[in-house]
Amino acid sequence: MPADSWKLAAGLNNVGSYQVSGRPWVSGSCLAPASGSAMCVRFPAVTKWVQIEPVNMGGAHLRVAYSQNGLFGKGTTDAKGGYNFQIHQSSSLRGPMDVKVGELWFMSETTDELTFDVVAGLTGIPTERCKGDVGSSWSGSAGVG
Repeated sequence: MPADSWKLAAGLNNVGSYQVSGRPWVSGSCLAPASGSAMCVRFPAVTKWVQIEPVNMGGAHLRVAYSQNGLFGKGTTDAKGGYNFQIHQSSSLRGPMDVKVGELWFMSETTDELTFDVVAGLTGIPTERCKGDVGSSWSGSAGVG
């Protein structure tokens, strides 16, 4: 057994990584493509929390998911429903949402591109620690979109 076998990297269930303040991360003026296309925001580390801020969306809705599968409703019988949620200008789902993810997927619910900002608090946990079946987030199956 190596002499430093006790040195383990922090993982998703490392309590201390979530007790401290998150390292700030911001991406402004993101463009969600028209319905049918997707846009992904990948974080450099696992998030502690995330906030999504719509910018002049009017009455349009922004579809958000934790994976591409969740965005397009794969794994469900309802392609529009899927494992995702919608955000609009007055939505309470904007955050901050206390979630640990490596990426978020976005799409406009209309034929227009929608502008939004993403603000997050990052942990010191590498995104590889929350890899699902299809990327650095969750698989989009079993209710985790």
